[in-house]
Amino acid sequence: MIELQNVAKTYQISQENLVNAVRGVTTTIDPGEFVVITGRSGSGKTTLLNLAAGLTKPTSGKVILDGVDLWGLSDSRQSALRGKSLGFIFQFPSLLPALTTLDNVRLPVTFRSAEGARDNDGTDRAAALLKSVGLSDKAKAYPRQLSAGQQQRVVIARALMNDPKVLLADEPTSNLDEQTEREIMELFREIHTERQLTVVMVTHTTQLISYGTRAIEMANGQIINGRN
Repeated sequence: MIELQNVAKTYQISQENLVNAVRGVTTTIDPGEFVVITGRSGSGKTTLLNLAAGLTKPTSGKVILDGVDLWGLSDSRQSALRGKSLGFIFQFPSLLPALTTLDNVRLPVTFRSAEGARDNDGTDRAAALLKSVGLSDKAKAYPRQLSAGQQQRVVIARALMNDPKVLLADEPTSNLDEQTEREIMELFREIHTERQLTVVMVTHTTQLISYGTRAIEMANGQIINGRN
């Protein structure tokens, strides 16, 4: 479970210019939900996602992950908790061009303690994840040899490598055509249902709300529609 308690984030652009990206948001994301966060550009939706993921430190308020105050932990314990509980998908694929598809999926293993590994180097799990996203035949391919949709599938597989409890996605279909967007969203729906994962997704496309179990709309850094 992720709980935001009166969380705010202010950026100081200059000595006299402050931007209140998120303003005192309180909300809870329960296990098993598929929450879709929408809003205009600049509404604070991506900042809210980054706060929930522990990628951005709040100016005030608390972020509670699995009952633990995330920013009350040391850097190492915070990273370990995030690595164990969260998988993150950024807006752009961010695959390493010098690595094969399989090695890109395996990458999180290098940031994980060997004690929790299911196999020595993650190869077996990475291959299984590629199969689950329909890319078992692309294991030896490089990112430049993949379509935009295929690259996004690799990113999704990579985000699942550490078997997270929560999958967070920032505009994961923004650079895809409509058909590929539908395919990727169906994949998210399948992952949510079959793996019983909690999914939190930011999108500017309101038509994607139907894929989730709950929608949150943001404006001016606050939740204006949807259950807090």
